[in-house]
Amino acid sequence: MRLSRAFTAAAAATALLVAAGCTSGSGAANKNNPAPIEKVTYATGFGQFGRDAYVYVGIDKGYFRDAGIDVTVKPGTGTGDNLKQLTAGNIDFAPVDFTGAMILIGGGQVQGVTAVAAIHQRTLACIMTLDGRNISSPKDLEGHTVGDPTGSTIGLMFPTYAKLAGIDASRVKFVNIAAQQLPQTLASGTVDTIGQFVVGVPTIEKAAGGKKAVVLPYSDFINDVYGNVLVTSTKLAQQKPDLVKKFTAALMKSLQYAVNNPEEAGKILHSHVPTQDATVAAGELKLMKQYVNSSSSGAAIGALDQQRIARSIALMQGANAIPAGLTPDRLVDFGLTPKG
Repeated sequence: MRLSRAFTAAAAATALLVAAGCTSGSGAANKNNPAPIEKVTYATGFGQFGRDAYVYVGIDKGYFRDAGIDVTVKPGTGTGDNLKQLTAGNIDFAPVDFTGAMILIGGGQVQGVTAVAAIHQRTLACIMTLDGRNISSPKDLEGHTVGDPTGSTIGLMFPTYAKLAGIDASRVKFVNIAAQQLPQTLASGTVDTIGQFVVGVPTIEKAAGGKKAVVLPYSDFINDVYGNVLVTSTKLAQQKPDLVKKFTAALMKSLQYAVNNPEEAGKILHSHVPTQDATVAAGELKLMKQYVNSSSSGAAIGALDQQRIARSIALMQGANAIPAGLTPDRLVDFGLTPKG
């Protein structure tokens, strides 16, 4: 009897040791075999200026790595081309101007993409020139040239801006110039004005040797619309919603850190893109912060409001920029957007 009890106790102890060993071994196996890293390709909105530094911040700070994502960054060339690259499957994510995307999607030129977060709560689009060019109001643009990449949101939105601002659009000539060449082209006088984002003032003034920039913001006439939004393909959103959510969360964390720490973010950009001046990049991010954070609504960074988007659609339809029938759900996957 005693022998039987002793044998039973020994067997139980052995079982506990085996169980403990299995638990320890399983933990070691999990550490040695972490979840697979998912690779994504991201295009910046427009070149590699300070306004796009936040993606590099996320890479250096490990926000994407912590989410199990390996990001390859490509310099983007504007809304139209970024959307084409998404639909072709050449990239997975990109920021594009929301109004430009509305025009292309609403007009049927682009399909198979969806927005999942707001980068800017207001549009940054503008026409920019230099002091001394005799251009200080929208009407002054008539008879002048605008340097801007083909497919850029500035050109896409210009007919709407012109109508609302009382400009004869037929008297303004757009000239195709690559994003990286815009500052020097304006400084040299090759063109009278350029398409730009309002945060580009430090970059333009440096290229112009300190000459003051003159800014004509689209938001003076096209209000209640978002600026850049993060867009992905509807295919990726449907097939890998968890990846989209993880990437979006990491990018929004990166964006908030960049605008809160512009000097550090500028240095990080310079380390990845040595041709970009860290101080100038910091200046762009300082100007951009007010567009990233919504001081009035208290909405979470990146949030997209369905009613506000409906109002934006109505505005663009009223300006005859898009036909009737476009609805917010054709532009945004609200199930994937950041929540407050």
